[in-house]
Amino acid sequence: MLEVAGKRVTVMGLGRFGGGVGVTRWLAAQGAEVLVTDLDPADKLAASVAQVQDLADRGAVTLRLGGHNVSDFTTCDVVVANPAVPRPWENRFLRAARAAKIPVTTEIRLLVERLPSRRHTIGVTGSAGKSTTTAMIAHVLRRTAGAGRVHTGGNIGGSLLGELDRIRDGDWVVLELSSAMLYWLGRGVGYEGARGWSPSVAVITNITPNHTDWHGTFEHYAHSKQEIFRYQEPCDAVVEAVGPGASASAHPHAWSAGATSTAVHVRLDELLPRVWPPALRLRVPGEHNRRNALLAAVVAACQRAERLPGEPPDDAVRAVLPLLEDFAGLPHRLQFVGQRAGVRCYNDSKCTTPEAALLAVAAFADDPGATRVHLIAGGYDKGSDLSAVARLATGEHALAGLYTIGRTGPTIAAAARKAGARDNVFECGTLDSAVREALSRARPGDVLLLSPACASWDQFTNFEERGERFAHLVRAASEEGAHT
Repeated sequence: MLEVAGKRVTVMGLGRFGGGVGVTRWLAAQGAEVLVTDLDPADKLAASVAQVQDLADRGAVTLRLGGHNVSDFTTCDVVVANPAVPRPWENRFLRAARAAKIPVTTEIRLLVERLPSRRHTIGVTGSAGKSTTTAMIAHVLRRTAGAGRVHTGGNIGGSLLGELDRIRDGDWVVLELSSAMLYWLGRGVGYEGARGWSPSVAVITNITPNHTDWHGTFEHYAHSKQEIFRYQEPCDAVVEAVGPGASASAHPHAWSAGATSTAVHVRLDELLPRVWPPALRLRVPGEHNRRNALLAAVVAACQRAERLPGEPPDDAVRAVLPLLEDFAGLPHRLQFVGQRAGVRCYNDSKCTTPEAALLAVAAFADDPGATRVHLIAGGYDKGSDLSAVARLATGEHALAGLYTIGRTGPTIAAAARKAGARDNVFECGTLDSAVREALSRARPGDVLLLSPACASWDQFTNFEERGERFAHLVRAASEEGAHT
């Protein structure tokens, strides 16, 4: 474990929405001499700077914004890198730190190294569904273990470093772990002697091609995902969804087949009809959310009965599922944000992959109130194959409208027309234009869905800003409609 008290620490990346704020405040509280550097200038980081300004004012933190200096990475004792930095093994500033033998770590490693125990740690990863599954597991555990005994963190947002003094041995810690976070938890990554870390219970929702812009190849992405169980002990467990609807259906073996811990392979398609209570209706729509709930229930049932390793009996899973009936969902994940003239509007801005967009559209297939779907898609180009999203505008069950935005918008629209779409594809360019166009065409009973299948960075700082803009546009249109 790297010591930080009294050390000179360079934090690489404050972030426009405060991604580096939590670790910066925690480092200062430990007595570290903290320098925060970011490529963006102060005016673009105003909201984040405001959250550490008190530390800067009293000299506990130095801000170096608008660019990186190599010397800041070679004359310190520790570098804390932002996991958002793509291909960090190629980054010239991190390479300079490595050449100078300066250890590089991340916020998630600082956290897991300081948890009182691995015994009650649950890590969730996957290409789609990991945030909702993480929140659902925590939701059930809070119903049974008590709200004060369950802590949620990682990629789902918020830093747990500031809560370390409140996390007791025996408390549950549920972490959403992205592929980038897991890469940095690998053995020997960041500095010589860095230990590999995996949670005691690893959960894999699926693994499909994603984030090739960060990893370079799908193979590197998948390998990083597998870090979630690579360092488990024999008494630990990895719970993976397999079969139709999960990534293993396109893979000869489950991704966790090589685990040295107990692997619990959950065939959701077979389990769902056996255990789902007929009267259970989730607040979050869609078959994929029922699958997320089922996987969460399997994990929670195992933990409640202390049966892991090992798959719980059907009646144990069936008993847990009703605890998810009041789960309200997460912001920017199929979040209902309003209705205008009978058109229901859903914010799924967190959707940054084609697979997630297909699931979002399918979520309304069994909804009798959603006679037609108007989909807004497009954004930053991560190198994903978007042809499946384009094909949603074709065929017998074609979208009522496909409204494309951002850098990938023209590509999606061209692919849709090439596949046979005609008068239901609209190149809108901006989100504002897409919402305006879609609402002008939609009829009562239709659904307007923002599920972009792409990252937001070409037009927005992050998916939260994109989703908040969509919600604002819907509310503004609803208020305007109420006065006409």
